[in-house]
Amino acid sequence: MALRELVYNSQTYSISYEILNQNQSEVIVFLHGWGSNKEIMKQAFGKGLNNYKLIFLDLPGFGSSSVVIPIKTDDYAKIVKQFLETLHVKNFSVVGHSFGGKVGAILNPKNLILLSSAGILVEKSFKVKMKIRFFKLFKNIVPKSMYSLFSSDDISGMSQTMYEILKNVVDEDFIPIFKKVTSKTLIFWGKEDSATPLSSGKKISQIIKQSSFYPCEGDHFFFIKNSKFINKVINEQL
Repeated sequence: MALRELVYNSQTYSISYEILNQNQSEVIVFLHGWGSNKEIMKQAFGKGLNNYKLIFLDLPGFGSSSVVIPIKTDDYAKIVKQFLETLHVKNFSVVGHSFGGKVGAILNPKNLILLSSAGILVEKSFKVKMKIRFFKLFKNIVPKSMYSLFSSDDISGMSQTMYEILKNVVDEDFIPIFKKVTSKTLIFWGKEDSATPLSSGKKISQIIKQSSFYPCEGDHFFFIKNSKFINKVINEQL
């Protein structure tokens, strides 16, 4: 693991990263999902893509990378781009899981590999809607100790800064961004994914012109058990 500092919008960020297959020229950058870090991506893809230089990084605020103030998805993309420039990486592919898929889509890299990407708004269930409505009505009289009853696992133990970032990014409609993607795109999805349903993957595949869609067995983290298949497709298609 290494750390690299950069300054973005007058704020200093420390980015934790690891590079495998240093001698290869073709680069793949791995961007993890919300609440995760580079280790899960390395676990799935650290082996099997030996013809590529693999760059695994913790996005700001996750793993060992720092975040200073609330930022937005576009800021994440600009920070990643600036980070890659410090490594003198200009031509690269991106593998992005969930939130990392949105960041990757903004970067519009040479090749884009999406793993159950976020970015398609899905109608909330009646139960979730009522939970949100109840909390908004009574948040001023409900003790803070009871806030966890209304919170998802995503915000359990989260710092105030990360909570503000989550509010910035959680309900983004990325259809306009996906429409602008010109990368050759491979889309992999978990058939039993409840966080980003299979229908979202099908919709993204219809939006991005140069895309291929691969449904896989599994949930939101389907790529861990399907990494050999995904690596095989990447090696054959890119």
